[in-house]
Amino acid sequence: MNSSYTIDKGSIGMLISMPHNGQAIASEIANTMTETAKQVPDTDWYMDKLYDFALELGISIIKPKYSRYVIDLNRDISGVNLYPGANSTELCPTTAFDNSPLYLPQQTPSEAEISRRIEQYWQPYHQAIATTLAEMKQEFGKVVLLDAHSILSHVPRFFEGQLPDFNFGNADGKSCSDDLIEKIQQLDLSPYTSVVNGRFKGGYITRAYGDPANNIHAIQLELSQHTYMDEPSDHYNEEKATQVKLKLANFVKCLANFAK
Repeated sequence: MNSSYTIDKGSIGMLISMPHNGQAIASEIANTMTETAKQVPDTDWYMDKLYDFALELGISIIKPKYSRYVIDLNRDISGVNLYPGANSTELCPTTAFDNSPLYLPQQTPSEAEISRRIEQYWQPYHQAIATTLAEMKQEFGKVVLLDAHSILSHVPRFFEGQLPDFNFGNADGKSCSDDLIEKIQQLDLSPYTSVVNGRFKGGYITRAYGDPANNIHAIQLELSQHTYMDEPSDHYNEEKATQVKLKLANFVKCLANFAK
């Protein structure tokens, strides 16, 4: 297995991907970065802790070791903007969510360096997803992929005002069946707010692997960090997290049951 990610294999036809959970930056890259960048403030904090119940449900989990600042595993390596006309970060981001520079002057990654990162970090993660889904499809006939994310509730660069708490995306209906979306919309998520295909419709992973006609159903959840953290710090709030995990677990069980 490639050391740039870890995968825990479960026993049912469901995989959770956490592409922005990693925090490591290799020293040769960190040396070219600003002090702020090295703190990786735009991490999807504590995804593994939030979803720690999933392994007991037999769900497989894949997560990277390295930060999204090294390379964004949820971006297309062709450079296509996932949200045409909207502000978005690059495959190898050069600015943080607050638009501050990630690299020291004249140190942004070259085309050759980006290609190296694709080969070293991006390709292994995606090969593992593709292989795992293919194996699950063969064994179970039906597969669900959840791409798990979180983000600050206020990021003016990407959206106005406050983000809803649960932001589900299935590429405007293309990456999973209508039946699954209906089941999700029937869940009681109160007191939390939710939206389907709002500001976040699912990134590259959801769009690339979701193939409902072939019984591979992919959905992204972008969870507002104020549901489990003390924003804007990176502090995990146990009391908040305990509450939101009840709703999160019901959602994940809904996906697992659909996979079965």
